[in-house]
Amino acid sequence: MINNTFELLWRDISPFSVGFDRTIDTLSLLANSKQTSNYPPYNIRKVNEEQYTIEVAVAGFEESELDIEAAGENLTITGTKDKDASEGIVHQGLAARNFVKKFVLSDDMIIKGAALNNGMLYIGLERVIPEDQKPRKINFTSKSKLLG
Repeated sequence: MINNTFELLWRDISPFSVGFDRTIDTLSLLANSKQTSNYPPYNIRKVNEEQYTIEVAVAGFEESELDIEAAGENLTITGTKDKDASEGIVHQGLAARNFVKKFVLSDDMIIKGAALNNGMLYIGLERVIPEDQKPRKINFTSKSKLLG
């Protein structure tokens, strides 16, 4: 069903777009992926037009048990809990299980850093648009200069 939606969307916008094949493929892949777990819970906060923060609830995890990796457009957060950590616990009300959380970032997003504070992992993101990709005024010239 979702795949059909993206195929219809692509068909509707393709006459007006150039170079968005990869974006549509990524959205289709994300829509069709099966998220088996919503653990750990997270927020994506838009701070302003250029800055975002991913906030992940990782109560019980230490910095040494968390791994944050950026590879291309993919951001992967992995939490690995030591099995001995649950030793002696009579009641386990806090989830402290291993996890992998993946995000796909746009081409113009960079990761500014990460911080762990009071059981929350914060990852700062910023949209950086190179000068040559910022809006600019196009001046008229002669046809011979364009084609010659």
